[in-house]
Amino acid sequence: MRRDVFQAIADPVRRDIIDLLSKDKLTANGVAEKFEVSRPAISKHLKILIECGLVQAEQKGRERYFHIRPSELIPAFMWVDQHRKLWEDKIDSFEAYVTKIQSKKKDNE
Repeated sequence: MRRDVFQAIADPVRRDIIDLLSKDKLTANGVAEKFEVSRPAISKHLKILIECGLVQAEQKGRERYFHIRPSELIPAFMWVDQHRKLWEDKIDSFEAYVTKIQSKKKDNE
């Protein structure tokens, strides 16, 4: 089953794994050492990240090293950027509304 990038970044542990692998290639044990979850749980997270195309496994001798594929994060960045402006406008509008209410409240005191 092919998952999408949003499924990968929805989980905080997977976001932390992505961050960790952005700094260095690691084995599953190397990743698991950095977390307080079980090795099988880390393997499951890595499997999902591979299915999403965000992580790739590379066999070197007897070890499998995992590394990120940063270009696969582009769709998420584009979506966030596209919606960032919309939310910034809404937050600015709400902030102006709150300021207006506070100003009226002070005027009535």
